[in-house]
Amino acid sequence: MSDNVSDFDRMHSRRHDREVQLLGFDILEFDGVDLRPEPLDRRRRALEKLLGRSEKGIQLVELIEGSGEVVFAHACELGLEGIVSKRRDAPYRHGRSRDWLKVKNRAHPAMSRDWEERWR
Repeated sequence: MSDNVSDFDRMHSRRHDREVQLLGFDILEFDGVDLRPEPLDRRRRALEKLLGRSEKGIQLVELIEGSGEVVFAHACELGLEGIVSKRRDAPYRHGRSRDWLKVKNRAHPAMSRDWEERWR
């Protein structure tokens, strides 16, 4: 992170491992219980419970509710790679669906064509 803004390129380089933090946003299993059929709201409560007793360096990603277009515009202004939108009432489904969308900031350095070349 730099100035409290995540920087995927720096993390991916592994040159800054001691600065990396785990950011949790969803959980699929907790205490042996499969949470995938449960809505996101219930899975988040389980994740909050788990992270409430975790070590430093692991934190829960804040949920932001509102217009996806407005949230995405702010993410781009902050220089973030993009956003992930999930339906609060939807169960987890593997793969792509309309209940789970990732929208990428095309101006972010991670979207450049030579991105893979920089990290080899």
